Amino acid sequence: MPVIKSAYPGPPPFLYNGHLQTIFPSVVRKVTGVVYERERLELNDGDFLDLDWLERGQRQLVVLTHGLEGDSNRQYIRGTAKLFYQNGFDVLAWNCRSCSGEMNRAFRLYNHGEIGDIGEVINHALRTRSYERIVLVGYSMGGNITLKYLGVHGRHLPDVVQCGIAISSPTDLGASARLLDNPSNRFYRNRFMKKLVLKLQQKSDRFPGTIDMTKLQLVRRWQDFDDFFSAPVNGYRDAEDFYTQASAVHFMPNITVPTLVLNAQNDPLLSPECSPEWLAETHPLIHLETPRTGGHVGFVVARDPHTYAERRALQFAMTQPVP
Repeated sequence: MPVIKSAYPGPPPFLYNGHLQTIFPSVVRKVTGVVYERERLELNDGDFLDLDWLERGQRQLVVLTHGLEGDSNRQYIRGTAKLFYQNGFDVLAWNCRSCSGEMNRAFRLYNHGEIGDIGEVINHALRTRSYERIVLVGYSMGGNITLKYLGVHGRHLPDVVQCGIAISSPTDLGASARLLDNPSNRFYRNRFMKKLVLKLQQKSDRFPGTIDMTKLQLVRRWQDFDDFFSAPVNGYRDAEDFYTQASAVHFMPNITVPTLVLNAQNDPLLSPECSPEWLAETHPLIHLETPRTGGHVGFVVARDPHTYAERRALQFAMTQPVP
């Protein structure tokens, strides 16, 4: 499927670069009228996930996956949940391990390549409710998780999983990690690292001797952080092993359902490698849309309570044929 020409009209003029388009909606936007019902899902390994639902017995379900150090109450998740719920979907916004306001039980945390948890979430929804169609929508890290899940399972997906949408997704983690080290991205790098270090310290306190926190002094690049912490905590050999196994781009050729990848060209956290044109040009089910602007999980539209990404996700989901 060739690269799609985007209909995104662009942000208001005062959001004149990718950084402003990223930060402004994160800080200023408030989505009201979303009241979740929380359910705790006990996992097969003895850990848990907290699931947030909007449901009224619809036959369609959208499963929403948040980004790194996000949660179900991030405005981009709430905005997507509200829009889909208003248009005939039940909503399941799940929180990755440690992201729901309570630290998870297991030693490991969550990561870009972990797809076992989203698999358990989907299976739980199918086991406890009756849905005829499931749409997966992921933002940033959640987009990579969504794409990897679809690619790894390929033709063995549950039949009701019929559509995938990934927004601002770092499908090539190695390239994105290198981009985080740019001086212009110091704000994002420090913000992510500060939050992750707090969680690692909690893990170190709870599981003595498992994490050498003194290695923080040796971190010069984001890859160092992944080498010393992200990889071993989550069961990878090192950062390169993490990037290889977790990057969705390595699994996307096996996708078997219509899938939209929406990445802005001026996204400060995504390299061009994260928008694989070579794949979109040859794969009949992967639709790649790369508007010139939008930032990272931004896509603000003037005088619209919803972002372009949210409306585009709904449009794509609604226009895919139902088998």
